[in-house]
Amino acid sequence: MVVKVFGPLYAAPKRVLVCLVEKEIEFEFETIPIDIFKGEHKDPECLKLQPFGAVPVIQDGDYTLYESRAIVRYYAEKYKLQGTDLLGKAIEERGLVEQWLEVEAQNYHPSIYNLVMHILFASGMGFPSDPKIIQESEEKLGKVLDVYEERLSKCKYLAGDFFSLADLSHLPLTQYLVGAIGKDYMIKSRKHVSAWWDDISNRPSWKKVLEFGAPF
Repeated sequence: MVVKVFGPLYAAPKRVLVCLVEKEIEFEFETIPIDIFKGEHKDPECLKLQPFGAVPVIQDGDYTLYESRAIVRYYAEKYKLQGTDLLGKAIEERGLVEQWLEVEAQNYHPSIYNLVMHILFASGMGFPSDPKIIQESEEKLGKVLDVYEERLSKCKYLAGDFFSLADLSHLPLTQYLVGAIGKDYMIKSRKHVSAWWDDISNRPSWKKVLEFGAPF
């Protein structure tokens, strides 16, 4: 059965795609582009799948699911015995995976999202870039990355010494940070964060996903 992934080939949909590749089911999915700059995510047919008008959305047979982190949790559990174990083997490891997934969603993501929107997409989406938001977001992100530096000085990955959803979830927006908006120094200036990023961004799964569409 083919899994359908609805969404543009950047940002959050890439979180889903890299999970599918890690779980070795890449040959069983197809991407269905949704151009948010043209407002396609607000079309009636899209709103039937996602009433809030956001992407990505997946259709797995008769099962529809949205919110990228919910989707990757679903596939990591559904195919737990296949491909990379992204959840951890013990309940304590699973707890740390969930903890750092929440850190990514609540602390890491918002600042990078603001930077990307105001540096890269503001003009295209019809709102003015705000230098104050850019400055404040960079300062907040720096503090979060300092916490990451401390954590990664003690273990190879965020949840321990195994690659997990916690690390995977950072890939899409960090790619923007180090590439499209030119703030790679925020990663490179932190020894352990830099080593971690070099590791996860060079995984074959991520390189494969970048081939599906433009890197940014």
